[in-house]
Amino acid sequence: MAERAAAHAAGGDGMEYSFWREHTHINLSPVAAPSILGLFGFAVSTFMVAANMAGWYGNSTLTPLILAPFAFAFGGVAQFLAAMWSFRARDALATGIHGAWGSFWIAYGIYNLFVGLGGLPGPTASPLAATAFGFWFIGLAAVTWTGVFAAFAENISIGLVLLTLAAASTLLAIGLLGNIGILRLIAAYLLIVSAILAWYTASAMMLEATYKRVVLPVGKVGAEPNVPGTKPKRLIQFEMGEPGIKVGQ
Repeated sequence: MAERAAAHAAGGDGMEYSFWREHTHINLSPVAAPSILGLFGFAVSTFMVAANMAGWYGNSTLTPLILAPFAFAFGGVAQFLAAMWSFRARDALATGIHGAWGSFWIAYGIYNLFVGLGGLPGPTASPLAATAFGFWFIGLAAVTWTGVFAAFAENISIGLVLLTLAAASTLLAIGLLGNIGILRLIAAYLLIVSAILAWYTASAMMLEATYKRVVLPVGKVGAEPNVPGTKPKRLIQFEMGEPGIKVGQ
């Protein structure tokens, strides 16, 4: 403090700023792109659950018990961890979306565990459970629609993932509240499309990180290149372009 007072007395504010610049240390904490894990976790979990909703496999007794731990771990924990790492990367969109849907998948896994064990009714067996479940999807749809508008300002591929997810959430909310089976079925197929888009986007991010060039285009908005084979200006996991050093992923 004595040094600071002396600097201020000698040269005013300019000297004080020089003092702080000379005594400031910056520690960089780069991280890998968190959405690679988050999108893969979302893609696999959503595909498995949506395929069950579409009637591709399973039943109402054994399937919830099998889905519960995987939805909890891969869809929930993995996505929630991705949200926390996105927070470090200063990616507001990924923090919000992975955090919201990761929390949902954790709860979904716990809920299906109780359904499979017979402690709680499933939404297909109980109108009361379906109504309560539908109200949750109102909130999820609202959060995801907001994410859609944010995503299209940066990345078209992520925007499409969230667009199909938001549309599916909206239809699920209406279908569950109104007991409209066809809307639930359409929502299931939209969720499958969203899962495929999420897998593609995460694959593109991972390949760009390892090959240090664009392999699969994702429609980045702005000056970032989108043509396969070109080198991105802000590389993922490379030198000063790492998430955590630059804003976003």
